[in-house]
Parts: sequence; structure tokens; C-alpha cells
Amino acid sequence: MGWEPLKDAVRGLTELTARCCSEPEVIKGARPILFKLIENSSWLESAYKEPHPEFYQQYLLYADPSNRFSVVSFVWGPGQSTPIHDHTVWGLVGVLEGAEKCQRYERNSMGMVEPVGSEEMYFPGDIDCVSPSVGDIHTVANALPDKPSISIHIYGANIGKTSRHVFKPDLAEPINFISGYNPLSAPVLDLS
Repeated sequence: MGWEPLKDAVRGLTELTARCCSEPEVIKGARPILFKLIENSSWLESAYKEPHPEFYQQYLLYADPSNRFSVVSFVWGPGQSTPIHDHTVWGLVGVLEGAEKCQRYERNSMGMVEPVGSEEMYFPGDIDCVSPSVGDIHTVANALPDKPSISIHIYGANIGKTSRHVFKPDLAEPINFISGYNPLSAPVLDLS
């Protein structure tokens, strides 16, 4: 199988982002592409499934040369989670293996973040959406206490190079950050 499912997804996303310009159109068109990509995990090589003992891993799988999208593998070890953060661009998160839990937040009138709704659970095949227009602030955690969880993310920019924010519950002012990626190189894809 190799990287063929990823290549198909990249081709589909390239075509989609070239013809669609509104966020709702792109999100709607990208959802079935991601769903197909997370149907089976055998295409993702083991190096891109490796958890780190101390913190979650963000592996770049593909960054569009025109910065229209990126595809990323997130690997969560037991007990690992993100801080409260935003994305500043649209994104889709599809669970490939394991289970993840997500808590959404909104900023109140004083700029502080507050939880919105209850914690959500996601299992293989489930897809979540984030964006400034539908809700962009959340935390994500591995829902399994004893094994890793893996999700595939598609973002509307090269997310590892995008300026974003971390939020502290007791501070109104967010903290700027750029996440970067695990140093493992992205796979070389022949898209011809």
C-alpha cells in the first residue's frame, strides 16, 4: 500500500484548494478526503506513529508548496495532552488509531478562556473541525491510559510554521507560539 492513500489525499486537497476559495467549501470538500485517509492505518509508516515518552508528537506528512494546506500525524502517548490553544486557520482532525478527547473553549468578555459544552470523545473514523469561524480554541488528549492514539490532521496552512496562541485560564492575554514539527523529515511523495 505504501504512501498511496496519502498521495491520493494530497492530490485531492491540491485540486480542492485550487478551485474552492471559501472556508466552508474547503472544509466540506476536505472531509471525505480525510475520511478515506483514516479508513485504514496501514499506509502510515511506523516512524510516523512513534510516541515520545514525555510529550505528543507532530509529524509533518505533507506541506503544500503554496501554503494552502498541510497534512500532519499527531501521536499521543498515554496521558499526553495539549495546552489550551488555537489554530488561526481551518482544520480537520480524524482519529486513525486509539481515542482522543477534546474540550472546547471560548474567550469571555474579559478575554479569559472558559470551557464550552462537555468534553467530547473521538474514535477511529471520527472527524472534528476547528476554525476561527466554527470554534478554534480547544485542548486535545489521549483518551487511552495504556497505549498511544494517532490522528491525522489537515490544516489550511503549514500549521508547524503558523503563528498561533496558547491560553492560560487565569490570563486574558494569549501567549504566541509556533509549534514546529518532530525533526523526522516528511516523506518524499512522487505525485506525478
